[in-house]
Amino acid sequence: MEVVQLLAQLRQLNRADKLHVMQFLASELANEQADPIKQDLNYPVWSAYDAYEAADKMLHVLETTKLA
Repeated sequence: MEVVQLLAQLRQLNRADKLHVMQFLASELANEQADPIKQDLNYPVWSAYDAYEAADKMLHVLETTKLA
């Protein structure tokens, strides 16, 4: 079925049915976007563990703001 035909049929629906179709489509779109993480794939995650250089920079900033 082409979109033009589908739109023509949707126009013929009553208000309640149109709202039901809208709810269905909104739910479908939400479900498609809700699970962007695919199974069986590895995703890198940054951790502050062993980030000594970053910790030194943050400590330096904190110390210089205390002096100001």
